[in-house]
Amino acid sequence: MTGLLDRAMALMDHSGVPQGALAHTDSGMHFLRFTAPNPQQATVYRPLLCLVLQGAKQVIAGAHSLTVAAGQSLLVSHTLPVVSRISHATPETPYVALVFPIDLDLLRGLAATMPLARGTRSHDPFSISLCPTDPAVQGALTRYLDQCAGDETRAVLAPITRQEIHARLLLGAHADTLQKLLWHETTASRIFQATREIQSDLSRTVVVGNLAEQVGMSNSAFFEHFKAITGTSPLQYQKDLRLLHARDALRASDVKVSEIAFRVGYESSAQFSREYARKFGQSPRQDRAVLAAE
Repeated sequence: MTGLLDRAMALMDHSGVPQGALAHTDSGMHFLRFTAPNPQQATVYRPLLCLVLQGAKQVIAGAHSLTVAAGQSLLVSHTLPVVSRISHATPETPYVALVFPIDLDLLRGLAATMPLARGTRSHDPFSISLCPTDPAVQGALTRYLDQCAGDETRAVLAPITRQEIHARLLLGAHADTLQKLLWHETTASRIFQATREIQSDLSRTVVVGNLAEQVGMSNSAFFEHFKAITGTSPLQYQKDLRLLHARDALRASDVKVSEIAFRVGYESSAQFSREYARKFGQSPRQDRAVLAAE
């Protein structure tokens, strides 16, 4: 893990990011470094692999709570609204992690040639899996990062290693979670379709019966499996995504709060403000004012 940690720290130092997040354009990865624990923050996780290189982080999705420590990796197979916080970090030993986005189309192209996950299949349908970092994945990520540093290797070798990383995920400890998602007609793949449908238009009212029918499930089975896989109900899932999308819009534009509320599906600006404050601890206008002050 030392090689990746050193590279991550060096990249952030070179980019002038002493603390926070760095979007590394050449590799498509994100690097994070924090020198102290932080309060809980709501965000959206899309399919990704997160390696914690130093320190620890807590991730909460619905009733599920996971602590990811140094040497462990977190794989997220579905788009999920989560709450997270850095739980262990000091100036001498900061929290450092890397996030590798997962390309589901690339995984699907590889899945047909892969053996079924070996060993005992997990009975936990939750779409986040946690395990010790696979040394083979760690080595491939290190090579990928090095290859992305040069123009020629980035063009020729990095795409091959990126494919290798995805293949190793299908062969390693996270294989069961991914295979349940990739094979057609599995519960995980059906719920994935439902989450994509919700995300496609956040302003549209979620009708559980319609979603269940689209993915070929009864209402009760759909509700049960949706909650087991995402950690929350379909309606709460949409509400969380609406509020997170609204927060991004507030911070990125000067559009009126009422207009943003309408765009994400709220008919009442007052209700939007109440639910926003309940989730983020301050009203939309207060949140925007704090950002402007910063």
